[in-house]
Amino acid sequence: MARAKKGRLETDLYRPLRGYLIGQGYTVRSEVMGCDIVATKGDALIVVEMKRRFGTPLLVQATRRQRIADSVYVALPSPARRPAGGDAARRGWEDAKHLLRRLELGLLLVSSHTKPPTVEVVFHPLPFQRQRRKKARRAVLQEAVARSGDYNVGGSTRRKLVTVYRENAVHIACCLAELGPLTPAQLRALGTGPKTLSILSNDVYGWFERITRGLYALRAQGREELKLYPRVVRRYRAAIPKQARLE
Repeated sequence: MARAKKGRLETDLYRPLRGYLIGQGYTVRSEVMGCDIVATKGDALIVVEMKRRFGTPLLVQATRRQRIADSVYVALPSPARRPAGGDAARRGWEDAKHLLRRLELGLLLVSSHTKPPTVEVVFHPLPFQRQRRKKARRAVLQEAVARSGDYNVGGSTRRKLVTVYRENAVHIACCLAELGPLTPAQLRALGTGPKTLSILSNDVYGWFERITRGLYALRAQGREELKLYPRVVRRYRAAIPKQARLE
């Protein structure tokens, strides 16, 4: 997410926030028993925690205040209209807002682009209604269940991951490497599954070559890249029936 302007202090946020809260009819006091801002109206108690940038210390501080306050807000400098970092920064900012909502915290942004500075209420603290994304959940579940083993290392980056699709392609490639050119029907008989024809014809990885209509072989690139998946290759080579090797 976007960073605060260099040199801006947390105290710079205070006066605009104080003015805003007073305008809403609250009595405002600062630095009350560790709370940055305490605002009261009758029996209602609001706490605002200020920080120059979003981060774990702010979340820890704000969630602790939920033990004593009716509502807790976090206050941050308003991010730049075009934050450095482009799409990644924008996604980071959206993720930060989602996390605040999930923690049932409100968000106030203080803009120094206007004179006098203004306060924007992005959202109030509200009970978070968790909604599962059924389609995404189903996709994750299907992917996890359909993999024949755990061939990746958690936390890996910049590595070719073994997905269900790639595993299926490796299975087909192993059969072609061991038995030579085969038809989709012959491959399916070896257990390569219903997506065999589409994997061969789409040739996403550049591994497969159509020799004649309905007959496919493994390219040199495919043979070479099988070396990247030794555990998967061992599994599927061992699964090829001995009878098929003799035919």
